[in-house]
Amino acid sequence: MPLVGRRKSLRRWHHSGDERAKPPRPALTIRKIATVGHPVLRQRAREVTPEELASVATQQLIDDLIETMRDANGAGIAANQVHEPVRVAVIEVDSNARYPYKPPIPLTVLVNPVLEPIDDELVEINEGCLSVPNLRGNVMRHVNVRARWLDRDGHEHDEVKRGLTAGTFQHECDHLDGRLFLDRVADTTTLTTWEQFERHHRDAFVARITEFVRRVGS
Repeated sequence: MPLVGRRKSLRRWHHSGDERAKPPRPALTIRKIATVGHPVLRQRAREVTPEELASVATQQLIDDLIETMRDANGAGIAANQVHEPVRVAVIEVDSNARYPYKPPIPLTVLVNPVLEPIDDELVEINEGCLSVPNLRGNVMRHVNVRARWLDRDGHEHDEVKRGLTAGTFQHECDHLDGRLFLDRVADTTTLTTWEQFERHHRDAFVARITEFVRRVGS
């Protein structure tokens, strides 16, 4: 379980109810993020059992995923990106500096997620990834998907996600199936470093994707 070694005290406890009766959770850890080429990123993550989900170890993993994602300014992160090949991912977009054009997404914990395209509408999105440092490229994503998952407390969710939010869900679920956004880049001439994206491509992409977000609402 590779760790960066930086730990933070927990600022809040996640369960509802009488929090005063509960001891504080262990300190959070900023996990080491696996990068392209590491075999763990090509594994299909396994499902999490109800007993595992309720365990201290899995709840700690979820806390660490959230902290690692926020520390790296990511829009999401999957467990196998931190060397844990289980079907858990977290997503959050809140004025994200890496993706300022993305609509807000409240903190969402996905356990054993399943996605199903609702129709054939696609959108081309320029994506990056914490596991593929300093590289972006264009991929096609479904605009409308049905998403089913468990939250960290085991509650079932069944929702329709649209637009860039749907794209973010697809990106994280790809990780859990051992796929990177690089695998979906059909036109390799769209691959660019972050610096060159900012210099030559950002304005046109942001203009196009902002209009798309306005049209679909997310």
